[in-house]
Amino acid sequence: MGMFTMRKPRGFNHPYIYVDERKERLAKMEESAKRELGMLPEKEFSPEDIRGKFIEGTTHLRRRKESGRQPMHLGIILVAIAVLAYLWYAISNGII
Repeated sequence: MGMFTMRKPRGFNHPYIYVDERKERLAKMEESAKRELGMLPEKEFSPEDIRGKFIEGTTHLRRRKESGRQPMHLGIILVAIAVLAYLWYAISNGII
C-alpha cells in the first residue's frame, strides 16, 4: 500500500531582497491620500492602473496566477478533437 503514495514536493518560497512591498503599499496609500486632499494634482489615466484588477478580485483566478498554471488553449483542444475525429474515421473505414 505504501508503495504508491505520493508526497507533495516542498514548496518554493522566494523572498525578495531588494523590494519592500509594505513600503510600496504605504507610499501608494500616502499618495492617494494627498491626491484626495488636493495636495497633489489629479493623476492621468493609465491602462496599468486597471490591469490585473479583475484577477485580484476573484479567488480562483488569483490562485491560478499564484500557482503559475496556464489555461489550456482553445487551439490545442481543437487540434486534439480533429486528431480524434480522424482516428475515428480511419478506424471505422478500415484505413488503419
